[in-house]
Amino acid sequence: MQKKLEEGLKPTRLEITDDSHRHAGHAGHNVDGESHFSIVVVSDAFTGKSRVDRHRMVNALLADELAGRVHAMALTTLTPAEEKR
Repeated sequence: MQKKLEEGLKPTRLEITDDSHRHAGHAGHNVDGESHFSIVVVSDAFTGKSRVDRHRMVNALLADELAGRVHAMALTTLTPAEEKR
């Protein structure tokens, strides 16, 4: 995921946290982890884009992961200017 997001969005900040352990017993949980993630992406690529469009950009880059093991992602998508506020 990290490589795809770095190549696709050229972020100034990227944080990917595996939150799978917090979802034990919930739908899509995998005992081996890597099913639920929190992702923070700060990128100029988001400038002028709505929140929905930004999420679509991330989802498109991670389509293979979402079709497989990844069940859910909590996304925070910001421009560098928004991060400074």
